[in-house]
Amino acid sequence: MAVGPVDARGYHPIRTVFQTITLFDTLEVELADKTSITCNWSDFPAENTLTKMLRLAREIHCPELKIHLTKRIPAQSGLGGGSSDAVGVLKALERLSPVPLTPEHQMDFARAVGADVPFFLLGGTAKGEGYGEKLTPLPDGPTRWLVVARPDEGVDTAKAYKRLDETERPFKEFEDGLYNDFERVAPCGSLELIDRLRVHGASEAGLTGSGSAVFGWMPDQGSADKVADKLKREGWPYAEAARTLARSEIWQDRGLANLK
Repeated sequence: MAVGPVDARGYHPIRTVFQTITLFDTLEVELADKTSITCNWSDFPAENTLTKMLRLAREIHCPELKIHLTKRIPAQSGLGGGSSDAVGVLKALERLSPVPLTPEHQMDFARAVGADVPFFLLGGTAKGEGYGEKLTPLPDGPTRWLVVARPDEGVDTAKAYKRLDETERPFKEFEDGLYNDFERVAPCGSLELIDRLRVHGASEAGLTGSGSAVFGWMPDQGSADKVADKLKREGWPYAEAARTLARSEIWQDRGLANLK
């Protein structure tokens, strides 16, 4: 992930590659007389990506919903949990709303909620440019296994960008191999976890987004499961095996893949 200098709008252009994997939250959505949101996390913020998406949906008179969110993706990790949850609500509205939600409506809503939200309407593998909203789909490759892990400390994305602005760096073009500018300002725990993944056999390891989670590519499922268990035994609070998730496994016949 390459991060450019802040622009006149106060935002940072990026060049990155997005990839969906098999880590997920669960949304239970049903029609209701009054919209409500509950979550298994006691500290789930009142203002979040779900409330933002619902406010936008009211513009086209979508129905009231009862939503329960079961969080599994850790917050402040750079894993896109909140963004994928917002798209989950959008897909529920597509089924439950009497007002048709066209693919164009969905992409407009996604862009309004957050720069990385449109990717979760696409899925698979994609290049992200602009602020992350300009997507170029890439072909689905073979399934790969990985371990995702996180230290105790999370990362506030806005603060991470500010810290990154204090460093001198080129705005790198796309290239092979892992690269992430945010590793310059990552928590010590994240950098230590990257080293632990390499020690345990990851072919490559790096930070996920702005962090604080990290990931390492593993040769197969068995290796990924074993390394995740080793990290947990070492005392790391979060370590899970996962695999890449192809676009064809996510949205079949949705009419979204060709939107720009």
